[in-house]
Amino acid sequence: KGRALRLLGQREHSRTELERKLAQHEEVPGSLAQALDELAAKGFISEERVVQSVLHQRAPRMGAARLRQELQHKGIGADAIAGALEQLQSTELDRARAVWQRRFGVAPADAKERARQSRFLLARGFAGAVVGRVLRDAATEPPGD
Repeated sequence: KGRALRLLGQREHSRTELERKLAQHEEVPGSLAQALDELAAKGFISEERVVQSVLHQRAPRMGAARLRQELQHKGIGADAIAGALEQLQSTELDRARAVWQRRFGVAPADAKERARQSRFLLARGFAGAVVGRVLRDAATEPPGD
């Protein structure tokens, strides 16, 4: 229980993450589950806070696909993930533009550079249609904008 509280003091953790991290320290079978149940009952473990924490920290730099993957890895339920990503849907294009601007800022000069920029944004979890639009818009904008 003390180890779980120390981990929770550093950042928000989901129950699945705590189980994964603390399983090796469990001395009596079932004691870990009991301790985590107690912490959840007292409000120390909250799936909602984990989701909000991830979105706050990672959403400005990541697309919906990458955020979904990260939340799934943390053991967050599908309904909570869907709700969280629905909130971000309207800002996906703006976030992709901001990431592209910070990293590149200059429209791709040739097909090789376009592919490189495209791969970068796709790896960050942005949808293919969003990436295409960002690069298309960058090519039509006048330089220095």
